[in-house]
Order: sequence, then C-alpha cells, then structure tokens
Amino acid sequence: MNRLEWERELERVHPESFRWALACCSGDYEEARDVLQTVYMTLLEGRARFNGDSSPKTWLFSVIRRTAAGRRRSGFVRRVLLGRWARRRPEPPAVPDAQTGLEAAERRARLRGALASLSGRQRQALELVFYHDLTIEQAAGVMGIGLGSARTHYERGKQALLRRLTEEG
Repeated sequence: MNRLEWERELERVHPESFRWALACCSGDYEEARDVLQTVYMTLLEGRARFNGDSSPKTWLFSVIRRTAAGRRRSGFVRRVLLGRWARRRPEPPAVPDAQTGLEAAERRARLRGALASLSGRQRQALELVFYHDLTIEQAAGVMGIGLGSARTHYERGKQALLRRLTEEG
C-alpha cells in the first residue's frame, strides 16, 4: 500500500483502532492515545511494513498490541527503578550495638538472596505488592497477565520465599 492508501485505511479503522488500543492499555485513555499516536507515526514513517500476509486491519491491530506491550514493559521498568530510588533513605545513624547491626545486615542479605532465587514473575508479583503497595489486581495489570495468574505467582512466591528463609534459619 502506498502512503495515501494507508492514510485512508487508518482514517477508516481509526475508531476501532482506538478501542483496541484502549483495551491493550487496560482502559487508560491517555496511554491509548499515546500508543495509537506512536503506531501511526511508525506506519507513516515506514518503520513497520505491511507484507500482505493478513488483512491490513489485523496487521494494524497486532502493531498496536505490540506497541502497547512495549510501552507497558518500559513503563514497568521505569516505575520499578523510580520506586527503588524513592525508597532509598539516608543511612541511619550508627547502631550502638555492633552485633545487632550485623544480624540485621545478615537478615537483609538473606532476604535479598531469597528474593533473587524466585522466578521472575514471582519476584515481580511480590515486589509490586510489598514494595510498591499495589493490589494483586493492579500488579496483574502491570505484569500484563491475568488476575488468576498473578494470584498464583504471588502465593507461590510467598511460599517459596518462606521455604527458602526457613531453610536458611
């Protein structure tokens, strides 16, 4: 399709495209607008090419879905990194009792190690719920998975974390 044909096709399917972008963005109107704008720019600049294997609408919807997923992934990473940065606090004053400070550092190290040993999805679910104060439903949206899957990852992650921490003493 040439540029003029694409522009006409985009105008024709725009309402449906926006509804699909809205669905891919979990109902976030502003995010859906941004995704659709990005998709249109990608198409009109020729960075994505239709090869004719499917209908133009089907292909366009797959580009919208992939673009929304990419933005969701990069947004998740940004939120996680910003959350970690925001949680940083100045080091507390020196602990009067060195033994207590050493024990606390060892507990933190064990917890970090146990968290790192979990599967990626389990670790993400636990971090979103415990460190970022999200509900499991919100975490599912951030992770791009169903609520049932998020609950499973959350519960299995808690069980595995408890098991690892118990094993270590």
